[in-house]
Amino acid sequence: MIKLSIAIADTHALPSAFVVFRGFDACIPKAAQLGFNGVELALKRRSEIDEHRLKQLLEEHHLAVSCISTGQVYADGGLTLTEEDIEKREEVISIFKELIDLAEKFGKLINIGRVRGQIGQRQTEEVEVIFCETVRLLCDYAAPKGVTLMLEPVNRYECDFVNSIEEGVALLKRIDRPNFKLMPDVFHMNIEDVTIADELAKYIRYISYIHLADSNRLAPGQGHTDFKKIFDRLAASQYDGWVSVEILPRPDPDTAAFQSVDFLLPLIKAYNETVFQ
Repeated sequence: MIKLSIAIADTHALPSAFVVFRGFDACIPKAAQLGFNGVELALKRRSEIDEHRLKQLLEEHHLAVSCISTGQVYADGGLTLTEEDIEKREEVISIFKELIDLAEKFGKLINIGRVRGQIGQRQTEEVEVIFCETVRLLCDYAAPKGVTLMLEPVNRYECDFVNSIEEGVALLKRIDRPNFKLMPDVFHMNIEDVTIADELAKYIRYISYIHLADSNRLAPGQGHTDFKKIFDRLAASQYDGWVSVEILPRPDPDTAAFQSVDFLLPLIKAYNETVFQ
């Protein structure tokens, strides 16, 4: 079945963080009241979370952690998995290992977006070699814990390393770890991929999670993305997993969250009734 999640960060997250809500204690109950099935935790460190309190909140409001996203590791600290400086790279690896330990208890999924780093003035092959070595190390650490890492292709205006779904799949094959998958974001796909719905269907066997945002990075239904077609193609492929709202909190967080569930829940209900009943 498809389940719907929403991205939440700590109250101290940067203003640039792509999350709807900030503050776990206040916003996890809000997510449940609106009808979300889960929350995506946007973290820069494991220590941002009080694990005991998180478990209480999830149980009380009948929610799950869908994924741990790591954009703030890059945005807040400028750290990447392809650091040339070995000491800095070891710091990022240490942060990811702690997040993997957290994901073993909550969600089992971790995303890799811009934290993979940029090519910049380096050679593409040089960056890919570092990335592959680092991700294999992390996947091998994560595998006994049942945790999957997921690569999120990001559009060319935000990142110059792995922009399209096709490029992401090529890197997955090169890394060759069963717990390394793809995490498409339809906002980025609208810029980089020839199609959205057809590309998702074509590469569905590599996909473990999907980010939803409209063409303008607002709530689904507020732009021109054809979500009906996306859900129809996913239904033909029998996608079974999370979709998560990662949007700008405009005109305000509560309105953006409401617009998302108001638009998406009927599509998801129809999808689940058609595909899984």
